[in-house]
Amino acid sequence: MVRVHDSYWTHACDVDKMNRILRENFVELYNMPILENLLEGFQTTYPGLAFPPLPKRGDFDLQKVLESPYFFN
Repeated sequence: MVRVHDSYWTHACDVDKMNRILRENFVELYNMPILENLLEGFQTTYPGLAFPPLPKRGDFDLQKVLESPYFFN
């Protein structure tokens, strides 16, 4: 599998494998506290600034991405 920014390509025989890998990595990435870490970094770097509160998290189950037929086409 090869990628450039948000474009991915692979041999036709590996498309199912690529789809699985992309889904698994998406779930892994978005299970991390990305916004919380970003805010903490900003607060550390710019202690004199006030930042707005983070938006509330929704209740979407990221595990559903693993079975979504239209996650990646």
